[in-house]
Amino acid sequence: MALSTTPELQPLQPQMSSNRTLTRKRPHRLSVTSWVFMAPIAVVFVVLYVIPMSQSLYYSFTDFDGYVSNPEFVGFDNYAELFKDPSMLSALGYTIFYAVSTTILVTVTAIPLALTLNRKFFGRNLVRSAFFFPAVPSVAILGLVWGFILNPLGSGVLNSIIRSLTGLGPIPWLSDSTLAQLSTVAVTIWALTGWHAVLYLAYLQAIPADYYEVSKIDGASSWQSFRYITLPLLIPAMAVSQLLLMTNGLKVFDLPFTLTRGGPGFSTRTLTQSLIEDGIAQSRVGAASALAVLFLIVVGLVVLGQMALSNALQRKYS
Repeated sequence: MALSTTPELQPLQPQMSSNRTLTRKRPHRLSVTSWVFMAPIAVVFVVLYVIPMSQSLYYSFTDFDGYVSNPEFVGFDNYAELFKDPSMLSALGYTIFYAVSTTILVTVTAIPLALTLNRKFFGRNLVRSAFFFPAVPSVAILGLVWGFILNPLGSGVLNSIIRSLTGLGPIPWLSDSTLAQLSTVAVTIWALTGWHAVLYLAYLQAIPADYYEVSKIDGASSWQSFRYITLPLLIPAMAVSQLLLMTNGLKVFDLPFTLTRGGPGFSTRTLTQSLIEDGIAQSRVGAASALAVLFLIVVGLVVLGQMALSNALQRKYS
């Protein structure tokens, strides 16, 4: 009878058990590590966001003026007064007009500009830099410069050019309510179009050239290539761009304020300016807190609506 020379295999149960133990412990270590890294962010979020928001919500139901230690509870009176204040309603209307108009007009201007800048021509990089330049200076500086250009008196640069070419008198760009609103929107479009065009340009350069070559072979026109190739692939960029434009438009303060100081009257007064003037200058912290709470709800609903719309468009064209 032949003897077997194959060594007897030893059971690996203790080693497997050890591996199971390590496997069980590893998620616990990872969770502790995650909490350690998240703790500073959580502290900053609570201190800078949760606590101030909670205080604003509490103050919105009181007559707090920023000084008294025990403000009186007034219920929903501050919220009701918001809809009775003509200056507040004017600020709400102008802010919505500003946010919607700048979002639409910058989008319909930036996409054709990005398509143009995506083509090859002499001095392309210089032209790109020129269109992007308005995004470099601060908005306050842009407002001061354009305030000098649009000065409604004869010393304004634009009025001087118009008078020398046509002989017309000074146009009240910033002293007429309607013209002031349109002027702030126009300056914003000039300031933001280049930045958003560069955003769209980055997405355009990521589209493979093979897509357009195949469409030409299939006999697609330039419009069909844009409609069925370029536009669907730009939807993620449009979602980012329009979200930034809408949120910045709703909370805008610096550009209209440096141009017109909210005037003439209350025609270019924004909600953010109302918050600052009512909460600090007039010591109406309770009323300003109520406006801040409503403002937060409006911005949140707008953001959720835009996210839902962009997701629906991405599902449709993906």
